[in-house]
Amino acid sequence: MTIALATVDLGRRYMMNWALRNCTLEVPEGSITGLVGPNGAGKSTLLRLAAGISRPSEGSVTAFGQRANQNSTAFLNRVGYLDQDRPLYKNFRVEEMLKLGQKLNSSWDNSSATRWLVELEIPLDWKVSLLSAGQQAQVALAMCMGKRPDLLLLDEPMASLDPLARRGVKQMLLDSVTERGTTVLLSSHIVDELEEICDHLIILSKSTVQKSGTVESLLANHRVLIGPEVSARFDSVEVIASSTAGRQATLLIEGDPGPLSSEWRVLSPDLNEIVLGYLAKSSATRYRATGVRETSPDEERS
Repeated sequence: MTIALATVDLGRRYMMNWALRNCTLEVPEGSITGLVGPNGAGKSTLLRLAAGISRPSEGSVTAFGQRANQNSTAFLNRVGYLDQDRPLYKNFRVEEMLKLGQKLNSSWDNSSATRWLVELEIPLDWKVSLLSAGQQAQVALAMCMGKRPDLLLLDEPMASLDPLARRGVKQMLLDSVTERGTTVLLSSHIVDELEEICDHLIILSKSTVQKSGTVESLLANHRVLIGPEVSARFDSVEVIASSTAGRQATLLIEGDPGPLSSEWRVLSPDLNEIVLGYLAKSSATRYRATGVRETSPDEERS
């Protein structure tokens, strides 16, 4: 497996606060990797570091073996980045934005970028300021795709789009991976949306990677156990999260629990349940391997 993007102990600090820390991950070449987590988890920071826009406070980030560096022409030629704020020149017409992209990028594919915007019925002779937020997002994404990057970094690319436009973006990303072998790393709050197109997933919370892997392996290696509230030991698995309702306990586990008594039901979780479990695990409340709630030091002092 060839790695397109890699980070080792990557961290970024703003004053006394860490926006990202101890981030070690790999994004396989030719994959669509989803980056999911709550607001403030560090998703945008990770993407900006990968694009070379921000500099690490610690650790390293490389794309195709090169350190992320906005001053490197070789790096810039291979990486496309879509910021969450969709930076565009508001007084430019759409066609002028495309001409600018052509002047700045030697590998610019003007026909594809133009064709996509025409299919979306975005007027090329309109100023960017006259377009809706969703249309501006489409223009910004067309600018990224027209560059024909080997690595595409997208921060909430579908946040402002209607369902039809979302479907078009997802199809465009799939086509780019299939036809050109593009590697895509995109963030989103909507897990179901990522599950439709992603083959890898990174769960980010509290500025740290909680879990990463292929979607297939995540689904295959996790189980939901439903049984009596009475504590039970599961030494061969890790309990990711647990909850109780009345006399019934529900546990999200990673691993094979082995034979269980008839009191327990074993279910296969969907990707959303797995993500929510890891996000719960990263909170102040921790769980012992038996599924019993363990209080944090802060809770014990309260």
